[in-house]
Amino acid sequence: MSFLTSLRSAFKGGAPSRVPLARTFAAPWGSAYESGGTRPPFAYRDAVQRAYCDNPVAQRSVRIVAEGVGSAPLAEADPAAIALIRATSGGQSLLETLAAHLLLHGNAFVQIARDGSGKPVELYALRPERVSIVQGADGWPVAYRYRPGERTLELPVEDADGWPCVIHLKGFHPTDDHYGAGCLAAAAQAVGIHNAAAEWNRALLENAARPSGALVYEAGSDTSGLTTEQYERLKAELAQAYQGGGNAGRPMLLEGGLKWQSLALSPADMDFAELKAAAARDIALAFGVPPMLLGLPGDNTYANYREANRALWRLTLLPMADNLLGALSQGLAPWFPGLALTVDLDRVPALSEDRERLWSQVSAADFLDEHEKRAMLGLPERKAPARASTGDPQ
Repeated sequence: MSFLTSLRSAFKGGAPSRVPLARTFAAPWGSAYESGGTRPPFAYRDAVQRAYCDNPVAQRSVRIVAEGVGSAPLAEADPAAIALIRATSGGQSLLETLAAHLLLHGNAFVQIARDGSGKPVELYALRPERVSIVQGADGWPVAYRYRPGERTLELPVEDADGWPCVIHLKGFHPTDDHYGAGCLAAAAQAVGIHNAAAEWNRALLENAARPSGALVYEAGSDTSGLTTEQYERLKAELAQAYQGGGNAGRPMLLEGGLKWQSLALSPADMDFAELKAAAARDIALAFGVPPMLLGLPGDNTYANYREANRALWRLTLLPMADNLLGALSQGLAPWFPGLALTVDLDRVPALSEDRERLWSQVSAADFLDEHEKRAMLGLPERKAPARASTGDPQ
């Protein structure tokens, strides 16, 4: 707690009465909760590699949500605050980066960089797997420990003058007081199934799109079988001359006593396509994206696609954008009093039909006057026109 915070609390009638926080659940995303720090039990980078870098469904889901939030039109607010939000963070859109961090990790950290006069000049999104929370005596965060490589930086929650230094955004976690829960942990099993199915299909194509067979040795009365040298030679010849997609359809020349017996696909093997599609739907569900927008099999008509796009905005993009903008507004409030960053719903193309329907219903309501109609539509009151001066003292 800073000196100014304690001083403000003293004038308000005593120290703040906040309940203490405690760690009751070891979240997979947390990297440190004690002063010394602990190693996270969840390999976040490996999970991101398997999901975002290797899985097309997971990557597209994250990009649809993150890019949608990053491109959402903002309502009118303080121009300096809008410029901070719209500026890039490390070469990337700030809102897009924060949305991706929340989806994958469940936490997002924003460092407020200030100039010599103390005004914020940049909002930088810190990589969440590098940040750990430093607790005070009551369990509440007092600083954020940032570890880029072998270096360690400690960023206080507030500086000595009481100005905020870091904004922490997190997804809801029912059993964690400090860290939020991301969507990647919930989608990990589906990502693993989808990747395994893709590997199975690739291996199947490399073997001429059919399962491998068995090379049977029929020696008649000779029951000694193949020698070790003969076995190794046959295995090397099969791998070199007949394995892989480039050797598909190549005739096999067998010696005496050898017979090739093909193996058929079992019903469980042939069900891999359906299993892969089900896993892809689970991935899309975890990230809040309608499967139709990812090109997955379904009723892909224009009307259904339009409804899916509207559902994406209503159920996923707008709630996440409201959480991000609300947290940023609160963090920047000391420099911009009364700041309220919101999405301008009138400029969202996917919601144009909803807005048009609302305008028609309000316009047709004869029992409402003009002021009530403008209030229902979220419009400011119309200013009365200024009267022209006639020079008459009366």
